[in-house]
Amino acid sequence: MTTSTRGARIPAVLVLEDGRTFRGRAYGAVGETFGEAVFSTGMTGYQETLTDPSYHRQVVVMTAPHVGNTGVNDEDPESRRIWVSGYVVRDPARVSSNWRAQRSLDEELTAQGVVGISGVDTRALTRHLRERGAMRVGIFSGAAIADEAILLAKVQASPQMKGADLAAEVATTEPYVIPAVGTRKFTVAAVDLGIKAMTPQRMAERGIEVHVLPATATLEDIYAAGPDGVFFSNGPGDPATADHQMSVLQGVLERGTPFFGICFGNQILGRALGFGTYKLKYGHRGINQPVQDRSTGKVEVTAHNHGFAVDAPLDRDSETPYGRVRVSHVCLNDDVVEGLECLDTPAFSVQYHPEAAAGPHDAAYLFDRFVSLMEGQRA
Repeated sequence: MTTSTRGARIPAVLVLEDGRTFRGRAYGAVGETFGEAVFSTGMTGYQETLTDPSYHRQVVVMTAPHVGNTGVNDEDPESRRIWVSGYVVRDPARVSSNWRAQRSLDEELTAQGVVGISGVDTRALTRHLRERGAMRVGIFSGAAIADEAILLAKVQASPQMKGADLAAEVATTEPYVIPAVGTRKFTVAAVDLGIKAMTPQRMAERGIEVHVLPATATLEDIYAAGPDGVFFSNGPGDPATADHQMSVLQGVLERGTPFFGICFGNQILGRALGFGTYKLKYGHRGINQPVQDRSTGKVEVTAHNHGFAVDAPLDRDSETPYGRVRVSHVCLNDDVVEGLECLDTPAFSVQYHPEAAAGPHDAAYLFDRFVSLMEGQRA
Protein backbone atom coordinates (compact mmCIF):
# COMPACT_ATOMS: atom_id res chain seq x y z
CA MET A 1 0.00 0.00 0.00
CA THR A 2 1.55 3.34 -1.07
CA THR A 3 0.51 6.97 -1.12
CA SER A 4 2.01 10.20 -2.46
CA THR A 5 4.59 12.32 -0.62
CA ARG A 6 4.15 15.39 -2.78
CA GLY A 7 3.95 18.54 -0.69
CA ALA A 8 4.58 16.64 2.56
CA ARG A 9 7.55 16.01 4.85
CA ILE A 10 6.82 12.45 5.85
CA PRO A 11 9.54 10.69 7.86
CA ALA A 12 11.31 7.67 6.37
CA VAL A 13 14.00 5.25 7.48
CA LEU A 14 16.39 3.04 5.53
CA VAL A 15 17.52 -0.17 7.25
CA LEU A 16 20.42 -2.29 5.98
CA GLU A 17 20.62 -5.99 6.75
CA ASP A 18 23.69 -5.45 8.94
CA GLY A 19 21.63 -3.18 11.19
CA ARG A 20 22.85 0.24 10.08
CA THR A 21 20.05 2.75 9.61
CA PHE A 22 19.66 6.11 7.88
CA ARG A 23 16.79 8.49 8.52
CA GLY A 24 15.32 10.98 6.08
CA ARG A 25 12.09 11.98 4.37
CA ALA A 26 9.80 10.01 2.08
CA TYR A 27 10.41 10.57 -1.64
CA GLY A 28 7.98 9.18 -4.17
CA ALA A 29 5.44 6.73 -2.79
CA VAL A 30 4.93 6.13 0.94
CA GLY A 31 5.03 2.60 2.32
CA GLU A 32 7.70 -0.07 2.50
CA THR A 33 9.96 -1.80 -0.01
CA PHE A 34 12.83 -4.28 -0.04
CA GLY A 35 15.70 -5.13 -2.36
CA GLU A 36 19.45 -5.24 -2.75
CA ALA A 37 21.15 -1.94 -1.87
CA VAL A 38 23.45 -0.81 -4.71
CA PHE A 39 24.86 2.55 -5.76
CA SER A 40 25.04 4.26 -9.15
CA THR A 41 27.83 6.75 -9.88
CA GLY A 42 26.17 8.49 -12.85
CA MET A 43 25.50 12.21 -12.49
CA THR A 44 22.85 12.19 -15.22
CA GLY A 45 20.51 9.73 -16.91
CA TYR A 46 18.45 8.80 -13.86
CA GLN A 47 15.36 8.16 -15.98
CA GLU A 48 17.21 5.54 -18.02
CA THR A 49 18.54 4.02 -14.81
CA LEU A 50 15.12 3.76 -13.22
CA THR A 51 13.61 2.06 -16.28
CA ASP A 52 16.50 -0.38 -16.89
CA PRO A 53 15.06 -3.87 -16.22
CA SER A 54 18.47 -4.98 -14.91
CA TYR A 55 17.67 -3.03 -11.73
CA HIS A 56 14.70 -5.25 -10.92
CA ARG A 57 14.59 -5.94 -7.15
CA GLN A 58 17.34 -3.44 -6.37
CA VAL A 59 17.25 -0.29 -4.27
CA VAL A 60 19.43 2.27 -6.05
CA VAL A 61 21.46 4.83 -4.12
CA MET A 62 22.42 7.85 -6.24
CA THR A 63 25.94 9.10 -5.45
CA ALA A 64 25.28 12.41 -7.23
CA PRO A 65 23.84 14.68 -4.51
CA HIS A 66 21.25 16.57 -6.59
CA VAL A 67 18.72 14.40 -8.42
CA GLY A 68 15.55 15.22 -10.37
CA ASN A 69 16.39 18.59 -11.88
CA THR A 70 15.58 17.51 -15.46
CA GLY A 71 12.23 15.97 -14.50
CA VAL A 72 10.72 13.06 -16.42
CA ASN A 73 9.51 12.74 -20.02
CA ASP A 74 7.87 10.04 -22.15
CA GLU A 75 10.73 9.77 -24.67
CA ASP A 76 13.65 8.50 -22.58
CA PRO A 77 12.35 5.39 -20.72
CA GLU A 78 14.24 2.20 -21.57
CA SER A 79 11.26 -0.05 -20.89
CA ARG A 80 7.56 0.03 -20.08
CA ARG A 81 7.96 0.92 -16.39
CA ILE A 82 10.30 1.78 -13.53
CA TRP A 83 12.00 -1.40 -12.33
CA VAL A 84 13.98 -0.30 -9.27
CA SER A 85 12.34 -1.47 -6.05
CA GLY A 86 13.43 1.63 -4.16
CA TYR A 87 15.27 4.93 -4.68
CA VAL A 88 17.65 6.84 -2.40
CA VAL A 89 18.73 10.45 -2.99
CA ARG A 90 20.29 13.19 -0.91
CA ASP A 91 18.84 16.43 -2.31
CA PRO A 92 15.81 16.06 -4.60
CA ALA A 93 15.23 18.94 -7.00
CA ARG A 94 12.46 21.29 -5.89
CA VAL A 95 11.49 22.07 -9.50
CA SER A 96 12.03 20.49 -12.93
CA SER A 97 13.95 22.89 -15.13
CA ASN A 98 14.42 21.08 -18.44
CA TRP A 99 12.41 22.05 -21.52
CA ARG A 100 11.66 18.36 -22.22
CA ALA A 101 10.24 17.67 -18.75
CA GLN A 102 6.57 16.66 -18.63
CA ARG A 103 6.37 16.04 -14.87
CA SER A 104 8.61 15.81 -11.84
CA LEU A 105 10.60 12.75 -10.78
CA ASP A 106 8.72 12.72 -7.47
CA GLU A 107 5.39 12.58 -9.34
CA GLU A 108 6.63 9.71 -11.51
CA LEU A 109 7.90 7.68 -8.56
CA THR A 110 4.59 8.22 -6.78
CA ALA A 111 2.51 7.31 -9.83
CA GLN A 112 4.42 4.04 -10.25
CA GLY A 113 4.38 3.18 -6.56
CA VAL A 114 8.13 3.37 -6.06
CA VAL A 115 9.04 3.94 -2.40
CA GLY A 116 12.04 6.20 -1.91
CA ILE A 117 13.87 8.24 0.68
CA SER A 118 15.58 11.64 0.51
CA GLY A 119 17.68 13.70 2.87
CA VAL A 120 20.04 10.76 3.40
CA ASP A 121 23.83 11.10 3.62
CA THR A 122 24.36 9.12 0.41
CA ARG A 123 28.14 9.58 0.62
CA ALA A 124 28.24 7.78 3.98
CA LEU A 125 25.83 5.12 2.70
CA THR A 126 27.93 4.54 -0.44
CA ARG A 127 31.13 4.26 1.59
CA HIS A 128 29.39 1.71 3.82
CA LEU A 129 28.35 -0.39 0.81
CA ARG A 130 31.87 -0.18 -0.65
CA GLU A 131 33.35 -1.45 2.60
CA ARG A 132 30.73 -4.06 3.52
CA GLY A 133 29.39 -4.94 0.06
CA ALA A 134 25.94 -4.80 -1.51
CA MET A 135 23.32 -6.13 0.89
CA ARG A 136 19.61 -6.39 1.48
CA VAL A 137 17.81 -3.22 2.52
CA GLY A 138 14.37 -1.92 3.36
CA ILE A 139 12.89 1.57 3.08
CA PHE A 140 9.99 2.36 5.39
CA SER A 141 7.96 5.59 5.47
CA GLY A 142 4.81 6.91 7.09
CA ALA A 143 2.74 4.25 8.84
CA ALA A 144 5.23 1.53 7.79
CA ILE A 145 7.81 2.82 10.31
CA ALA A 146 8.04 0.64 13.41
CA ASP A 147 10.60 -0.39 16.01
CA GLU A 148 14.00 -0.82 14.35
CA ALA A 149 14.29 -4.43 15.52
CA ILE A 150 11.05 -5.25 13.72
CA LEU A 151 12.17 -3.47 10.55
CA LEU A 152 15.56 -5.23 10.61
CA ALA A 153 13.86 -8.60 10.94
CA LYS A 154 11.76 -7.79 7.85
CA VAL A 155 14.88 -6.87 5.87
CA GLN A 156 16.72 -10.03 6.90
CA ALA A 157 13.71 -12.12 5.88
CA SER A 158 13.64 -10.65 2.35
CA PRO A 159 15.12 -12.64 -0.57
CA GLN A 160 18.79 -12.34 -1.56
CA MET A 161 20.06 -11.51 -5.04
CA LYS A 162 22.43 -14.46 -5.16
CA GLY A 163 20.52 -17.37 -6.63
CA ALA A 164 17.70 -15.14 -7.91
CA ASP A 165 16.21 -16.13 -11.28
CA LEU A 166 14.63 -12.89 -12.49
CA ALA A 167 15.02 -12.58 -16.26
CA ALA A 168 11.61 -14.06 -17.12
CA GLU A 169 9.96 -11.57 -14.71
CA VAL A 170 11.09 -8.56 -16.76
CA ALA A 171 11.25 -9.95 -20.31
CA THR A 172 8.55 -9.77 -22.97
CA THR A 173 6.06 -12.62 -22.98
CA GLU A 174 5.34 -12.31 -26.72
CA PRO A 175 7.76 -11.92 -29.65
CA TYR A 176 7.84 -8.60 -31.49
CA VAL A 177 9.83 -7.07 -34.33
CA ILE A 178 11.80 -3.83 -34.53
CA PRO A 179 12.12 -3.07 -38.28
CA ALA A 180 15.38 -1.99 -39.84
CA VAL A 181 15.88 1.69 -40.53
CA GLY A 182 16.16 1.97 -44.30
CA THR A 183 17.14 -1.12 -46.26
CA ARG A 184 17.13 -4.36 -44.31
CA LYS A 185 20.57 -5.92 -44.45
CA PHE A 186 20.38 -8.54 -41.71
CA THR A 187 17.95 -10.29 -39.38
CA VAL A 188 18.86 -10.80 -35.73
CA ALA A 189 17.07 -12.93 -33.14
CA ALA A 190 17.41 -11.07 -29.82
CA VAL A 191 16.62 -12.97 -26.63
CA ASP A 192 15.09 -10.54 -24.14
CA LEU A 193 16.51 -11.10 -20.66
CA GLY A 194 15.70 -7.52 -19.64
CA ILE A 195 16.49 -5.66 -22.85
CA LYS A 196 16.71 -1.87 -22.97
CA ALA A 197 14.74 -0.18 -25.76
CA MET A 198 17.81 1.55 -27.17
CA THR A 199 19.60 -1.74 -27.87
CA PRO A 200 17.42 -2.98 -30.76
CA GLN A 201 17.21 0.64 -31.92
CA ARG A 202 21.02 0.77 -32.27
CA MET A 203 20.86 -2.39 -34.36
CA ALA A 204 17.94 -1.11 -36.46
CA GLU A 205 19.98 2.00 -37.27
CA ARG A 206 22.50 -0.33 -38.90
CA GLY A 207 19.97 -2.01 -41.19
CA ILE A 208 19.12 -4.90 -38.86
CA GLU A 209 15.60 -6.24 -38.44
CA VAL A 210 15.43 -7.34 -34.80
CA HIS A 211 13.12 -10.16 -33.71
CA VAL A 212 12.84 -9.81 -29.92
CA LEU A 213 12.02 -13.12 -28.24
CA PRO A 214 11.03 -14.05 -24.66
CA ALA A 215 13.66 -15.22 -22.18
CA THR A 216 12.16 -18.71 -22.47
CA ALA A 217 12.83 -18.90 -26.22
CA THR A 218 14.10 -22.25 -27.47
CA LEU A 219 16.71 -22.92 -30.14
CA GLU A 220 13.84 -23.68 -32.53
CA ASP A 221 12.22 -20.33 -31.73
CA ILE A 222 15.47 -18.53 -32.50
CA TYR A 223 16.04 -20.19 -35.86
CA ALA A 224 12.39 -19.79 -36.86
CA ALA A 225 13.25 -16.11 -37.33
CA GLY A 226 15.84 -17.03 -39.98
CA PRO A 227 18.57 -15.05 -38.21
CA ASP A 228 21.89 -13.90 -39.60
CA GLY A 229 22.93 -13.35 -35.99
CA VAL A 230 21.80 -14.00 -32.43
CA PHE A 231 21.85 -11.52 -29.54
CA PHE A 232 21.42 -12.02 -25.78
CA SER A 233 20.54 -8.90 -23.80
CA ASN A 234 21.25 -7.50 -20.37
CA GLY A 235 19.02 -8.51 -17.47
CA PRO A 236 18.68 -8.95 -13.70
CA GLY A 237 19.50 -11.81 -11.37
CA ASP A 238 22.18 -14.43 -10.89
CA PRO A 239 23.63 -15.86 -14.13
CA ALA A 240 24.17 -19.16 -12.31
CA THR A 241 20.40 -19.70 -12.61
CA ALA A 242 20.32 -19.25 -16.42
CA ASP A 243 20.71 -22.92 -17.32
CA HIS A 244 18.09 -22.83 -20.09
CA GLN A 245 19.62 -19.81 -21.81
CA MET A 246 23.11 -21.30 -21.49
CA SER A 247 21.98 -24.50 -23.18
CA VAL A 248 20.30 -22.55 -25.98
CA LEU A 249 23.44 -20.49 -26.53
CA GLN A 250 25.57 -23.61 -26.74
CA GLY A 251 23.32 -24.70 -29.59
CA VAL A 252 23.93 -21.35 -31.32
CA LEU A 253 27.69 -21.75 -30.91
CA GLU A 254 27.56 -25.29 -32.32
CA ARG A 255 25.80 -23.99 -35.44
CA GLY A 256 28.39 -21.23 -35.88
CA THR A 257 25.84 -18.39 -36.06
CA PRO A 258 27.35 -14.97 -35.22
CA PHE A 259 26.60 -14.08 -31.60
CA PHE A 260 26.75 -10.85 -29.60
CA GLY A 261 25.91 -10.59 -25.90
CA ILE A 262 25.60 -7.64 -23.51
CA CYS A 263 25.86 -7.80 -19.70
CA PHE A 264 23.75 -10.85 -18.68
CA GLY A 265 24.41 -12.09 -22.21
CA ASN A 266 28.15 -11.84 -21.55
CA GLN A 267 27.80 -13.91 -18.39
CA ILE A 268 25.74 -16.54 -20.20
CA LEU A 269 28.37 -16.75 -22.96
CA GLY A 270 30.99 -17.21 -20.27
CA ARG A 271 29.01 -20.08 -18.75
CA ALA A 272 28.35 -21.63 -22.18
CA LEU A 273 32.10 -21.64 -22.82
CA GLY A 274 32.79 -23.36 -19.50
CA PHE A 275 33.74 -20.43 -17.26
CA GLY A 276 32.21 -19.75 -13.87
CA THR A 277 30.54 -16.59 -12.62
CA TYR A 278 30.69 -14.91 -9.23
CA LYS A 279 29.06 -12.08 -7.32
CA LEU A 280 31.01 -8.84 -7.07
CA LYS A 281 31.36 -7.18 -3.68
CA TYR A 282 29.38 -4.10 -4.72
CA GLY A 283 29.25 -4.24 -8.52
CA HIS A 284 29.64 -1.62 -11.22
CA ARG A 285 26.79 0.82 -11.83
CA GLY A 286 26.86 4.19 -13.56
CA ILE A 287 27.90 5.81 -16.83
CA ASN A 288 31.53 6.66 -16.04
CA GLN A 289 33.33 3.30 -15.73
CA PRO A 290 36.76 2.97 -17.44
CA VAL A 291 37.23 -0.14 -19.60
CA GLN A 292 40.20 -1.04 -21.79
CA ASP A 293 39.80 -2.76 -25.14
CA ARG A 294 42.80 -5.06 -24.91
CA SER A 295 43.05 -5.53 -28.67
CA THR A 296 43.67 -1.81 -29.29
CA GLY A 297 44.74 -0.52 -25.87
CA LYS A 298 42.03 2.13 -26.11
CA VAL A 299 40.31 3.14 -22.88
CA GLU A 300 36.57 3.71 -23.10
CA VAL A 301 34.27 5.44 -20.64
CA THR A 302 31.32 3.08 -20.42
CA ALA A 303 27.89 2.52 -18.87
CA HIS A 304 27.59 -0.38 -16.41
CA ASN A 305 24.95 -2.15 -14.38
CA HIS A 306 26.13 -5.51 -13.11
CA GLY A 307 26.66 -7.22 -9.79
CA PHE A 308 28.03 -10.50 -11.20
CA ALA A 309 31.06 -11.19 -13.41
CA VAL A 310 32.70 -13.93 -15.48
CA ASP A 311 35.64 -15.79 -13.93
CA ALA A 312 38.07 -16.11 -16.85
CA PRO A 313 41.90 -15.80 -16.93
CA LEU A 314 43.31 -12.45 -18.04
CA ASP A 315 46.85 -13.63 -18.74
CA ARG A 316 46.23 -16.20 -21.46
CA ASP A 317 43.81 -17.51 -24.08
CA SER A 318 41.56 -20.33 -22.87
CA GLU A 319 40.76 -23.58 -24.64
CA THR A 320 37.04 -24.37 -24.66
CA PRO A 321 34.76 -26.86 -26.45
CA TYR A 322 34.17 -24.07 -29.00
CA GLY A 323 37.81 -23.17 -29.59
CA ARG A 324 40.06 -20.52 -28.13
CA VAL A 325 38.61 -17.66 -26.11
CA ARG A 326 40.25 -14.42 -25.02
CA VAL A 327 39.29 -11.77 -22.46
CA SER A 328 38.83 -8.79 -24.80
CA HIS A 329 37.97 -6.03 -22.32
CA VAL A 330 38.87 -5.38 -18.70
CA CYS A 331 37.74 -2.84 -16.10
CA LEU A 332 40.62 -0.58 -15.12
CA ASN A 333 39.25 -0.03 -11.62
CA ASP A 334 39.46 -3.65 -10.48
CA ASP A 335 40.53 -5.91 -13.40
CA VAL A 336 37.06 -7.47 -13.70
CA VAL A 337 36.40 -9.25 -17.01
CA GLU A 338 34.37 -6.89 -19.21
CA GLY A 339 34.36 -8.76 -22.50
CA LEU A 340 34.96 -12.12 -24.18
CA GLU A 341 36.03 -12.87 -27.74
CA CYS A 342 35.89 -16.29 -29.36
CA LEU A 343 38.82 -16.73 -31.72
CA ASP A 344 37.60 -19.83 -33.58
CA THR A 345 33.85 -19.20 -33.71
CA PRO A 346 31.98 -15.96 -34.54
CA ALA A 347 30.96 -14.86 -31.04
CA PHE A 348 31.81 -12.04 -28.64
CA SER A 349 30.27 -10.21 -25.73
CA VAL A 350 30.80 -7.31 -23.33
CA GLN A 351 29.77 -6.84 -19.73
CA TYR A 352 28.78 -3.18 -20.12
CA HIS A 353 26.12 -1.30 -22.12
CA PRO A 354 27.25 -0.01 -25.54
CA GLU A 355 23.75 1.20 -26.47
CA ALA A 356 24.71 4.36 -24.54
CA ALA A 357 21.42 5.30 -22.95
CA ALA A 358 21.99 7.78 -21.32
CA GLY A 359 25.57 7.81 -22.54
CA PRO A 360 28.50 7.74 -23.07
CA HIS A 361 28.99 6.71 -26.72
CA ASP A 362 32.56 5.36 -26.64
CA ALA A 363 31.47 1.73 -27.17
CA ALA A 364 28.94 2.17 -30.00
CA TYR A 365 31.44 0.56 -32.37
CA LEU A 366 30.54 -2.84 -30.90
CA PHE A 367 27.31 -2.87 -32.90
CA ASP A 368 29.41 -2.30 -36.03
CA ARG A 369 31.61 -5.21 -34.95
CA PHE A 370 28.49 -7.39 -34.80
CA VAL A 371 27.56 -6.27 -38.33
CA SER A 372 31.08 -7.11 -39.54
CA LEU A 373 30.78 -10.56 -37.98
CA MET A 374 27.55 -11.21 -39.87
CA GLU A 375 29.02 -9.82 -43.09
CA GLY A 376 32.02 -12.14 -42.73
CA GLN A 377 29.82 -15.14 -42.12
CA ARG A 378 27.64 -14.34 -45.13
CA ALA A 379 30.70 -13.92 -47.35
